[in-house]
Amino acid sequence: MQLSEIDVMTLIHLIGFVDKEKKSFPTIEEIQARMSAAPELVIASLQKLIHERFIAIDEKTDEATRLISEEYNLKPLYLKLAKRVAEQQLKELAAIRPSAPFEDKTARNIFTAFESEFARPLTPMELETISNWLDRDQYKEELILSALKEAVFAGKVHFRYIDRILLDWSRNRVSTPDQAKEYAQRFRQSR
Repeated sequence: MQLSEIDVMTLIHLIGFVDKEKKSFPTIEEIQARMSAAPELVIASLQKLIHERFIAIDEKTDEATRLISEEYNLKPLYLKLAKRVAEQQLKELAAIRPSAPFEDKTARNIFTAFESEFARPLTPMELETISNWLDRDQYKEELILSALKEAVFAGKVHFRYIDRILLDWSRNRVSTPDQAKEYAQRFRQSR
């Protein structure tokens, strides 16, 4: 992300307009007045932000009046930021555990498996949850992956559900993927 100071200020003011003032498409003059910058700079900054996909302009139609209006879409910015934070946390996780390269590779495989099943990058909180399962709760990687498979099988791909599976298995002394498979089969038969 290579943003100039004017680009960052433009983003900050757009966020203010959209989120705080509920003004989804402020004019160039309104943005420029807040920034004390020349209109040409604001226009150039907005063009750059759109071109580099930090923001988008969406059209929306008012159902009652059928009027078409435009609005700034900040979702691309938030997605870029979330991705950057997730990448940074992965780097930090790798730095914390340099003495165990095999485990680090396995951990990356776990993160990749979760991202694959969720069909999206993981949020920082989700990355932390997986790290806690590995480090604090001392769940084996294979067991976590088994819980993920069980959640996918049940059609409930949510971290809370996976956490409940792991907690239930822990209470019932399930510690290997084979035991987890047996336990899951018994659980399904009892329902």
